[in-house]
Amino acid sequence: MTSKPLSEARRQYSTKVKEEFPDVLMVGETKFIKKISMRYGENPGYPAAFYVEAEASGPNMATMEVLQEGTRGLSYINVADMDLGQRLVLKLSSIYPGEAIAVLIKHEMPSGVARAKTGLEAFIRAWGCDPLSNFGSVNVFNFEVKEELASLLIESSRNIEVVYAPAFTPEALTILANRKTLRVCRMAPMDEPARDNGLEFKRVAGGLLVQKRFESKITSPESVDVVSRRKPTQDELEAAIFNWIVASFTRSNAVVIGQKDKVHGIGSGQRSRIDAAENAIRLSKRGYGPENCVLASDAFMPFTDVVELAASSGLTAIIAPLGSIRDEEVIRRADELNLAFMVTRRPGEIDSERAFLHR
Repeated sequence: MTSKPLSEARRQYSTKVKEEFPDVLMVGETKFIKKISMRYGENPGYPAAFYVEAEASGPNMATMEVLQEGTRGLSYINVADMDLGQRLVLKLSSIYPGEAIAVLIKHEMPSGVARAKTGLEAFIRAWGCDPLSNFGSVNVFNFEVKEELASLLIESSRNIEVVYAPAFTPEALTILANRKTLRVCRMAPMDEPARDNGLEFKRVAGGLLVQKRFESKITSPESVDVVSRRKPTQDELEAAIFNWIVASFTRSNAVVIGQKDKVHGIGSGQRSRIDAAENAIRLSKRGYGPENCVLASDAFMPFTDVVELAASSGLTAIIAPLGSIRDEEVIRRADELNLAFMVTRRPGEIDSERAFLHR
């Protein structure tokens, strides 16, 4: 059997599927208006569209402005990636005001996250988290994109899909236009709050799941409790907060390792927590490595295996919720291995915050 030429086989990815969805959708009392008729959905051959909430305002996807469509326009997956990246950027910006934040997203999961004094430095740090996974990513920033950064963003070796930021210099836009496939989008000013109805919807066959959007309360060293004999250093406390926030935007089961200014490794979407931890440590070796990192786990540890793996890999501290029947055993093992163990609750509280995400 003769295979089709490569150009013909790839045609399915550029062929637009006709969609006949209504211009307005109502979910309860919330009105959604069609904004973009998309090339196709998650997979070629299936129609898709992007709707915005009629009353939404501030920096969110409803107010996103397309400056450069690229040769194929925004895709269904692009918009989902932009949304996750924007939410993470906004959360980190509220915790670290005045700092540049770079978030790189791949298939609705963070693949590189960093903060720095300048946007250029933040991007370079974020890219170094996992250069292999960052290939073909959606890049979301909280800062103005300038000429020097724009020159990096159009490098063909990066194959960046979308750049989404609150501002671009004219020189940067001229440079970005040289990459014809690149989509360039501007978010609404970040000095106003992002507003919508605060609900999350998830379609299931024959029904609809609705929940209030999760918002982590772990935003400062005062937000955490320490249950280990060894107390964390200030750097470990700061790293715990930073990586916990990234973990809360990472598909469960999630384990994120890193330092106070950047992620080193991400293990996401695993069925077991030890698998997530092993992936985070393994993937960190593509970039900065696991040594002297803090490990953030989005839910409790049912066994001591993650603690033992962390210690043997050169990590120094852990932040996680409690809630397992083996909590005391896990903490005792952390003490034996001289790891600092932080819990996602304020001192004196009983319940820990869990940060499951299933997008």
